[in-house]
Amino acid sequence: MKTRIKLNEAEPAAYNAMLALEKYIAGTSLTAKHKELIKIRASQVNGCAYCLDMHTKDARKLGETEQRIYTLSAWRDTSFFDEQEQAILALTESVTLINNHVSDEVYEQAAKVFDEKYLSQILMAIIVINGWNRIAITTKLEPELS
Repeated sequence: MKTRIKLNEAEPAAYNAMLALEKYIAGTSLTAKHKELIKIRASQVNGCAYCLDMHTKDARKLGETEQRIYTLSAWRDTSFFDEQEQAILALTESVTLINNHVSDEVYEQAAKVFDEKYLSQILMAIIVINGWNRIAITTKLEPELS
């Protein structure tokens, strides 16, 4: 597969704007584990191989277990994820699959376990990874075999 366009070269201002959003996310109070769960789950839903490769490696470096990474797509069927993580994963799926809208139930569960600031940061992290997924998928970025 050949990359279609290198957005960072063709339109550096747009790419830098995405990087600025990523820098914002890095500077929030979101835990590293929460950030990676958001990135991995959204990338699974979107089918973004490039981002899945990157963020599963990042999660492992942060100490995430193989078992949790492998079962993340079936998180509802395990007891591996705590209440906060479940709320994050449900919201990530709902925002990523926005054509189904974010139900009151999913939103209220997240609002119950997070304050407004943290919830806002979660929402922005979900939006940013969805943007990166769409860039990677559209331009056909492909991970390198390691």
